[in-house]
Amino acid sequence: MTPEQMLTALTAFPTVVGTPNGALLAFVRDWLAGCGISCHLLPGPEGDRANLFATIGDPARPGWVLSGHVDVVPATEPGWQGDPFVLRESGGRLIARGACDMKGFVAAVLAAVPALAAMPLAAPIHIALSYDEEAGCKGVPHLLAALPDLCAPPLGAIIGEPTGLVPVLAHKGKAAVRVVAEGIAGHSSRPDLGANAIHALVPVLAAATAQAQALEGGARDPRFAPPWSSLQIGTLAGGQAINIIPGHAEACIEARAIAGADPEALLAPVIAAAKVAGARAEMISSYPALALEEVHPLAELTSKISGHAPLDAVSFGTEAGLFQAAGVPAIICGPGDIARAHRPEEFLLREELAQAGAMVLALGRAACA
Repeated sequence: MTPEQMLTALTAFPTVVGTPNGALLAFVRDWLAGCGISCHLLPGPEGDRANLFATIGDPARPGWVLSGHVDVVPATEPGWQGDPFVLRESGGRLIARGACDMKGFVAAVLAAVPALAAMPLAAPIHIALSYDEEAGCKGVPHLLAALPDLCAPPLGAIIGEPTGLVPVLAHKGKAAVRVVAEGIAGHSSRPDLGANAIHALVPVLAAATAQAQALEGGARDPRFAPPWSSLQIGTLAGGQAINIIPGHAEACIEARAIAGADPEALLAPVIAAAKVAGARAEMISSYPALALEEVHPLAELTSKISGHAPLDAVSFGTEAGLFQAAGVPAIICGPGDIARAHRPEEFLLREELAQAGAMVLALGRAACA
């Protein structure tokens, strides 16, 4: 199966974040089995979606991980010119939801399996596929928890998010919290008989905006844009009508942390304000920043097989920080451009897909040395 045929197959599965992915994983399992490679399906606590881990070579030897997520964001935007889950080609563009973010990388990896399996690998190559990355990297922690039982400690992991095949050494961490306030609904003419849930959130929102302003004047890392940690109120909901006292209100607030800062700690003033206001704070997601040294062997290897010098940092987040926190050195390097992700008519260039396949095969050759 060519990389383009593999991408056609993968994008046909509507694995929208938060939904089952069993059909796609069954397809991958059968493809790997046909190549003589067994795999492990690692269900998450949700019960209807799982991670997948496979090894080409001897799992008892330290090797390299090629990691990607198979979930995609919804494809409900009006700008699509065709079915977003049917890959189509136009002027060298391979268009479908997930083509760039990040089933293109996964397709390149899977299409290379027969060639990798035929190589005399001195170091194994592992394939790690995760779920619900788009919901805050919810799936991969369960895979990482199982890793010690699946293989020897890996030498490193390449996370194939779209970077134009430029190795990326660092990214910001992220944490998100949902703050919920419950009040007592009633007619707005009798506020004495009710309790306004939106009013209860005001101190929390004030704490969030104050923290956002404070972070702008705090620690800086010039590798990032912006070079400081940030915080924002992303959503705010509550109330039914102007003449009804709102009985329920909630806000979702996120923090993005430069390397060395704990993203959850950045949310501490918000959580403290919620406690004082009698609101409930629920952590939605959290993953750490990534920071890999430019002289690390993984950086040197990825630069060699990709043909590009490493880039200091990007501001978007990935699962790489979680691999690093689990003791696996990690770097980001995959085909495509992140600017095309989460947009209608998402695409990967045919040549980018071919280049990703070439990088995977180059890793295989390096692993034979």
